Amino acid sequence: MHKEAAIREPLILGHKTYSDITEDVCGPIEGKAPKAWYIMFGIALLVGLYGIGCILYLLGTGIGTWGLNKTVEWAWDITNFVWWVGIGHAGTLISAVLLLFRQRWRMAINRSAEAMTIFAVFMAGLFPLIHMGRLWVGYWVLPIPNQFGSLWVNFNSPLLWDVFAISTYLTVSVVFWYIGLIPDFATIRDRAKGSVSRKMYGILSFGWSGRAKHWNRFEIVSLVLAGLATPLVFSVHSIVSFDFATSVIPGWHTTIFPPYFVAGAVFSGFAMVQTLLLILRKGMKLEAYIHTKHVEYMNIVIMVTGSIVGVAYLTELFISWYSGVEYESYAFINRATGPYWWAYASMMTCNVVSPQLMWFKKLRTSLLFTFFISIVVNIGMWFERFVIIVTSIHQDYLPSSWSMFYPTWVDIGVFIGTIGIFFAFYLAFARYFPVLAIAELKTIVKISGESYKNGTAPGHDDHGGGDHGHVEEPIKEDNTDTASEEE
Repeated sequence: MHKEAAIREPLILGHKTYSDITEDVCGPIEGKAPKAWYIMFGIALLVGLYGIGCILYLLGTGIGTWGLNKTVEWAWDITNFVWWVGIGHAGTLISAVLLLFRQRWRMAINRSAEAMTIFAVFMAGLFPLIHMGRLWVGYWVLPIPNQFGSLWVNFNSPLLWDVFAISTYLTVSVVFWYIGLIPDFATIRDRAKGSVSRKMYGILSFGWSGRAKHWNRFEIVSLVLAGLATPLVFSVHSIVSFDFATSVIPGWHTTIFPPYFVAGAVFSGFAMVQTLLLILRKGMKLEAYIHTKHVEYMNIVIMVTGSIVGVAYLTELFISWYSGVEYESYAFINRATGPYWWAYASMMTCNVVSPQLMWFKKLRTSLLFTFFISIVVNIGMWFERFVIIVTSIHQDYLPSSWSMFYPTWVDIGVFIGTIGIFFAFYLAFARYFPVLAIAELKTIVKISGESYKNGTAPGHDDHGGGDHGHVEEPIKEDNTDTASEEE
């Protein structure tokens, strides 16, 4: 068995056995949900329903209910679209990239991060569809035969590239997420007492029996999907940045956007993962699996990507001056000192200053401070998209058409509603799906479990190859019973 260096801190705290891991993860699914879950789900549902009501009003009345005008034809909706796509990045990054790099700390957080990706991409896709004004003809963006003669999608438009990139990313993310869930669905199926739940999880487990052949195929497919998903992480937000970079608008027409957008997406995605996981670990009592070390690792990623974003902001300022183009220079001066200076100041404070506090170990290992900073970063990243989009177009080449953008109650209601829908989906996932990768956690319990590392586990010896006693049994109960019956 692989033995981990003693200098590495354990990833699973306490005297956890295989059986404990199963009980801790499956318990909340099999038992009654805590009162806090009902309260949070109720609030999220109400907010989501309010947002749905705003969307229906919008569809019935028209996008004239938004605060758009003849100059600012892109504003709130595209800001929200880019923000949600960015949040959707971290899940696949944690799962796919960290799997390829064999980072074990991903195992406690990848499942819930993947779920976050899927729900966030759903929310992102909603905004371009609404922006069309006629949601029911959304399929027109697809290159499919139609009865309108020469009407065809514009393959030269980055907006169409978005459709392909995001739909591919969503498809791979859903498959990757589902494949990882199959062994854990089988565990829940084998423990289910009700016929309905046994049937439901039986269908979801896709006939998993835990045989060696299944595990072999599972690992191969996981690696293949991780290899497919990794370039998608970088391609999706690069293509989203092309929506702006391929235009001739000062403030948008820049080659730094693809790497800058990718770093920003990872930055905001990890911040949202922190927010969700800190709520989840407390509500589901998962402190032994999602603890300070995981939070610290993610804070380091936030600090690095936040620094990259800060350098990108400064590079933009330098290029606008060095280019000698007066329109370009004016766009950036207007961002910092114009009527939207407060948005620019919020962006710089939240995205450049706040991550640098993570250099202090005491702060980056503080759960309360991390929760606060994760929300600050997400607010800052929303302002970043708002600054890029609105401040670049509200004062264009013709001073006679300069105008301000002010969101209406429909703008705000739709955005808040998507947050409510997102949290409602996420809480429903946490209630009925295993939020931790049970099978994967069991592979590291003897390598990185606290009691095994300090030699206090029952039957443990310092050579890593001794008798581990009863802790071997539960994994057989979970995955081999069905195999024995079939054989």
